[in-house]
Amino acid sequence: MPTHTERPPHRLALGTPADWVELLRLPALFTVPGDALAGAAAAGRAPGARTLFAIGSSLCLYQAGMALNDWADRAEDAVDRPHRPLPSGRIAPGGALAAAGALTALGLALAARAGRPALRVAVPLAATVWAYDLGLKRSWAGPPAMAAARSLDLVLGAAASGGRVRNAVPSAAALGAHTLAVTAVSRRETQGGATAVPLAALAATCCVAYTLVPAAIALRLPADRGGAAPLGLPGPTPAQPVPSGSLLRAALALAYGVTAARPLAHAVLNPSPPLTQRAVVGGIRALIPLQAALSARAGAPVTALLTSALAALASRFARKVSVT
Repeated sequence: MPTHTERPPHRLALGTPADWVELLRLPALFTVPGDALAGAAAAGRAPGARTLFAIGSSLCLYQAGMALNDWADRAEDAVDRPHRPLPSGRIAPGGALAAAGALTALGLALAARAGRPALRVAVPLAATVWAYDLGLKRSWAGPPAMAAARSLDLVLGAAASGGRVRNAVPSAAALGAHTLAVTAVSRRETQGGATAVPLAALAATCCVAYTLVPAAIALRLPADRGGAAPLGLPGPTPAQPVPSGSLLRAALALAYGVTAARPLAHAVLNPSPPLTQRAVVGGIRALIPLQAALSARAGAPVTALLTSALAALASRFARKVSVT
């Protein structure tokens, strides 16, 4: 007879909703919508129906990548993470692979609803996800491939919006740089022992954060460009008030920098597996303030605030389900 810790055979194959939530890493899904929203903002368009289709496509492709990742890593996870849904037997490997295929097909269908330009971006995005999970992640090309996937996801939002896609390239580059750094660190999260990688990631994070801080915060311009005080009186000249949009952008840039840099600094000082994994989690969480800051930089404060609100939801669910 089965013990109290065993499950009926059919549940071992199909899994419960909680098992699938763990497999697909539900808290990490909140880091996805901001890609398309930041892309639309960078392209100079407000979010619309096509943006929603792009977000749906991104969510499906992201979940497909999660399921495919665990399917490809099931043998390795049996040693390093035996509690995961596949090595523990809660979900059958074939079920995870089928889910990855179905989610990919649905993601491409949603991209097609967003328009041909969006589909032209979604196809290489899906190909990058599959190529990463099935082989690239074990080679030097792994981090660049993951960075390319995140960058393409932002471009997908720009393409779906109908705006100028080329204007989204700087935002896609910033998002890609951050993803490259986090992915490089994640390759050592179960072994630790590498100081150089989190140090390089910390430097990259600081560089990305610096590009997000508006110049108006660093130096307020005098009201009189000639440098004279009002009415010719001596003393300092009054400074122009900092625009509210710049303050929002600076606050989001600070939130991004703190969220990503603090755990990375800890991993630099002590590159143990637990602290390295915390650095990876911090990098994933930092995606939301990064996306919000990119939207604010593009002049879309409402989109930035909407994106930043996802951080609270991600944090709430992360207490129950790991994002890695």
